Amino acid sequence: MVFGKVDGAFVERLRAVLDAGDLLLGDDERADYGHDETEDLVFPPDVVVRPRNTDEVSRVVRLCAEHHIPITPVGGRTGLSGGALSVHGGVALALDRMDRILSIDERNLQVTVEPGVITQVLQDAVQDKGLYYAPDPSSKGSCTIGGNLAENAGGPRAVKYGVTRDFVLNLEVVLASGDVIWTGANTLKNATGYDLTRLMVGSEGTLGVITKAVLRLIPKPLGSRLMLVPFNDAAKACEAVSAVFRAGITPSALEFMERDAIDFTLKHMEDIKLDVAPEVQAHLLIEVDGQHDDVLMRECETILGVMEAHGGGEVLFAESASEKDALWYLRRNVAVAVKAHAVYKEEDTVVPRYALPELLAGIKRIGKVYGFRTICYGHAGDGNLHVNILRDALTDAFWEKELPKAIREIFTLTVSLGGTLSGEHGIGLVQRPYMDIAFSPIQLQLMRSIKDLFDPTGILNPGKVLPEMIA
Repeated sequence: MVFGKVDGAFVERLRAVLDAGDLLLGDDERADYGHDETEDLVFPPDVVVRPRNTDEVSRVVRLCAEHHIPITPVGGRTGLSGGALSVHGGVALALDRMDRILSIDERNLQVTVEPGVITQVLQDAVQDKGLYYAPDPSSKGSCTIGGNLAENAGGPRAVKYGVTRDFVLNLEVVLASGDVIWTGANTLKNATGYDLTRLMVGSEGTLGVITKAVLRLIPKPLGSRLMLVPFNDAAKACEAVSAVFRAGITPSALEFMERDAIDFTLKHMEDIKLDVAPEVQAHLLIEVDGQHDDVLMRECETILGVMEAHGGGEVLFAESASEKDALWYLRRNVAVAVKAHAVYKEEDTVVPRYALPELLAGIKRIGKVYGFRTICYGHAGDGNLHVNILRDALTDAFWEKELPKAIREIFTLTVSLGGTLSGEHGIGLVQRPYMDIAFSPIQLQLMRSIKDLFDPTGILNPGKVLPEMIA
């Protein structure tokens, strides 16, 4: 696909649309907005624009449509699939200045926000009113609602409360033409026509630019219990996961960390102390929450019985808020620790939770065949396993030529177990070559037809999601 060029004349037309400070052309600024957390990839856009409202977004998009300039929506740049990388240059549409919480409707349990709102800022704002916004990616302190919507982000508490999509009622979207629409209604039920709202969530900026969102809230749980359970056998830890649900308990979080994940993190975070016996190979971090202490205690007793039946060791209960924070801080920093200590690729596999033991064993088997190490952790309660493949001493030739074959085997195994390529990180740039594993040619062509309908000139986040073979 051939795109127009960002030349001096186009930049002058952008200047007529935006204030001078909302247009960035410097090399350092473009490089800063040209990367996210995906490996070491950097794709500087030709220009960064930072609109302040929907009207400015609309005018920028309309201008790009007239000149056939590619547009890449950019949020908090915390993504792990390259979804916000300007691989074709053009305009990086940074939405970080659209960061207002527009209204909190306590009567209807709804909140209306702009896409640049930091996820944790939203959580804290509604919590002050006794309300709860449950989606909580590990990067919640820096990721934005717009990015969460684009990737359909999850996080630890998705197992009980659902992913981002489950909290979205309505979206304001700027289409590729520059036209502005609302996708639905601010109601809990809506059986009126096609569901454009759910189509937009997870579309990674390839169908439109989200400029406002109406999100569902719930009452804040009044209490929680958190426990860390060691296992001498990682497979047994995985087996225990589905057993918890079969016992009638739905935890608010159920996280898996194999031994290397804990070790990497403890080395990186010297302020956190945790004694791990040499024989321990994995941990489960389990949380239950709710409104009644007596119910929580009964649920914990049931969980303890399940853990014991599957070989779990002595359980560490977080007794205070600070102890809970420390355990969650440990878990949320696994990815940061791995990145600090090693070059790696991360895959975001997800299977039905009962298949977790077979998935973990298969990943280790594939790693042994190809000669690489993996560090696995993730949201075991919903079958979502993050697989970090370590570079170690592998050659450039292996990393570039052989590793994609191994990743294809991992994804093929995942799909054969009833799973799919990504649970919450999206497809973006780096996973698109593997889409044929999860979808038939007919399915992929349907997706291409949807893309063509919403974006007939292909300017919205080009080079993402759909593989080259049908581009």
